[in-house]
Amino acid sequence: MSEQQSGEQAGPQIKVMVVDDHPMWRDAVARDLAAEQGLDVVATAGDGEQAVRRAKAVTPDVLVLDLNLPLKPGVQVCKELVGANPKLRVLVLSASGEHADVLEAVKSGATGYLLKSASTEELIDAVRRTAVGDAVFTPGLAGLVLGEYRRLASEPAPATSDEPKAPQLTDRETEVLRLVAKGLSYKQIAERLVISHRTVQNHVQNTLGKLQLHNRVELVRYAIERGLDDE
Repeated sequence: MSEQQSGEQAGPQIKVMVVDDHPMWRDAVARDLAAEQGLDVVATAGDGEQAVRRAKAVTPDVLVLDLNLPLKPGVQVCKELVGANPKLRVLVLSASGEHADVLEAVKSGATGYLLKSASTEELIDAVRRTAVGDAVFTPGLAGLVLGEYRRLASEPAPATSDEPKAPQLTDRETEVLRLVAKGLSYKQIAERLVISHRTVQNHVQNTLGKLQLHNRVELVRYAIERGLDDE
């Protein structure tokens, strides 16, 4: 099968960048992903500063990121890149399953968190799901993250003197937001509301824009603060 035929069947290519300071591991991950139909590894990097420079140059859809990096830690890389491009999806691939590391990564803007003990098939699936906006976590970590969302929501938000009036969301945007707050994936929301996955993404992006929020963490906190997860 030709490359063109393969690309036509796979649909749009997902641009992926792999960041890890261990060359053998980085090359192996990049090789496994590049061999998968529909995934295009556009760059790799071995330290935090290099990761920021290259990611800004190649604008990947998904950044597969290790946390333990020289020159600049992974959470800082994530924070800088997501801040510069809120559409970027970051999947942390780490050897650490420490709760503090997971929560710090999510707070910095990571969409998902996978342990390096995951299989190649699990990693490929996680990259694909991350690309379409799903929050992907190694089993056992998703509940931890949702619990942290709730804890953050119980804390008073810092007051700002120039806080604008609450924006008006459509009924459908509110409905999607409520299901996001309950911890449902975009795929589950699409099935629940009988709409397409792309439509769910569009509603979430519109809501983020209206609320002037940057990522799913902030969105879930906003929803929980308003009790939408209990409705």
